[in-house]
Amino acid sequence: MTLLSHAIVEGDRGASRTMAFLHGILGSSSNWRSFAKRLIAEKPGWRALLIDLRKHGGSQDADPPHTLAACAADVAELEKQVGRIDAVLGHSFGGKVALEYVFRKKDLEIAWILDSAPGARPDRRGSESTVQIVKLIGTLPERFDTREDFVAYIEKQGVERGIAMWLAMNVRQAADGKGFVMRADVPALRALLDDYFARDLWSVVEDPARTTKIHIVAGGKSNVLDLGERARAERNAAQWPDSTWLHVVPGAGHWVHVDAPNELFDLVVHYT
Repeated sequence: MTLLSHAIVEGDRGASRTMAFLHGILGSSSNWRSFAKRLIAEKPGWRALLIDLRKHGGSQDADPPHTLAACAADVAELEKQVGRIDAVLGHSFGGKVALEYVFRKKDLEIAWILDSAPGARPDRRGSESTVQIVKLIGTLPERFDTREDFVAYIEKQGVERGIAMWLAMNVRQAADGKGFVMRADVPALRALLDDYFARDLWSVVEDPARTTKIHIVAGGKSNVLDLGERARAERNAAQWPDSTWLHVVPGAGHWVHVDAPNELFDLVVHYT
């Protein structure tokens, strides 16, 4: 376990409850800063804990194994330092870390699982683009003269400009000051993805003794949660209407918080 790099956004009138934000593969805590600030402005009794998961952002010093369980243990260790975590919101890979955290922390109040399939996905269906990007990163030149050169290179490989610019958030000046390098431990990222696709956490969602309120959010245009998984989530919501919800955001793809920020914000505010 390692002490994760993190930032805290406090409410205007102080805060008695904490929501932790967990990004996806190749993301960072800064991905959620604007959303968190907006949420805390609306809910000043809360504070936001923005976390860099292991091998992401400022949390590079983490020893193997690189698994969902290790990520959840890291968050639990951080909780000892910053105080009680009452809710988690995780997107994609971070959503499954959130489910692992629900399993670990029995008294967690709320978990938001954003476009993240609870079940195993050995064929990696629905996440092909993420797999390809991690593969691409493993073939990058050692360094680039500028960040703009990095973005241009990624675009030439067929990646959309928005994604290329998002990836550039991981680019830092080289230690010797000569050019820029991408901060990414590709073998560790592959290990994290391998475990994400291998783990089946439906047992957490379907645990009849669970007290955590779980909100599964699917992008209407995303295929990360296929029809079978959405139907399974609907059955769980019907069976446990006070503790399980499925929310489908029609106009959103996988990046729900980017494609439909207002719709997602309204959901989180309403149920938090």
